[in-house]
Amino acid sequence: MSAYALETDGVTKEFSGFTAVNNVSLRIRRHTIHALIGPNGAGKTTCFNLLTKFLEPTRGSIRYEGRDITRSRPADVARLGLVRSFQISAVFPHFSALDNVRIALQRKRGDSFDFWRSDRLLRQYDSRARELLDEVGLSDWTDAKAGEMPYGRKRALEIAATLALDPQMLLLDEPMAGMGHEDIDRIADLIKRVAEGRTVLMVEHNLSVVSRICDVITVLTRGKVLAEGDYAVVSANPAVQEAYLGSESPEGAGHG
Repeated sequence: MSAYALETDGVTKEFSGFTAVNNVSLRIRRHTIHALIGPNGAGKTTCFNLLTKFLEPTRGSIRYEGRDITRSRPADVARLGLVRSFQISAVFPHFSALDNVRIALQRKRGDSFDFWRSDRLLRQYDSRARELLDEVGLSDWTDAKAGEMPYGRKRALEIAATLALDPQMLLLDEPMAGMGHEDIDRIADLIKRVAEGRTVLMVEHNLSVVSRICDVITVLTRGKVLAEGDYAVVSANPAVQEAYLGSESPEGAGHG
């Protein structure tokens, strides 16, 4: 078995002559937290969409756990254990926290219409749903409507619903977006906890979080890999510092 959960070779994405991602080769080591960072327009989102199969590359290949997924669909890779959590909280606002996680659990089973047919069928997931809510610190929010929960708690609920799909690799798209300091600290600690025994790849602008919880950081600029290593290595790289000038310095940066 390879030491890497996700690998890309020469991945390139062109849009009408514009190259958004250019010959990117990544190695995401199993059971680590790996961050994609870079200044605005660096190609992070496009790269993330390629890895999660919402876009297909113009050239190059993508492998997950040794399997070629270059032309696979998002639903197919999710069934393999590669699951994406979106930048904008994706929960059912009028349902309780418990219902949101129960629906995610039954979705994993593959019958998406159970909820509409019988509440009894969903109740078989109560125990596991409560365990997941407890895992993300929401045991006191079980009956709260998702739409009425504070933003940070809503993001925690989204992570619980993502964990219900039993991912082996979790892809997080700017999990700290729109949060205050208290929520940022809480969600950063949560990501660190749920990463145990899993692989996490995250796109994140908050470099103080990246420096605290990420094992490996890949810096993109103009669609290419500029640098890679731990935070101490990449933040000391003169090319990285130059790339961030005018937007934010990686040294001691917070929000981005």
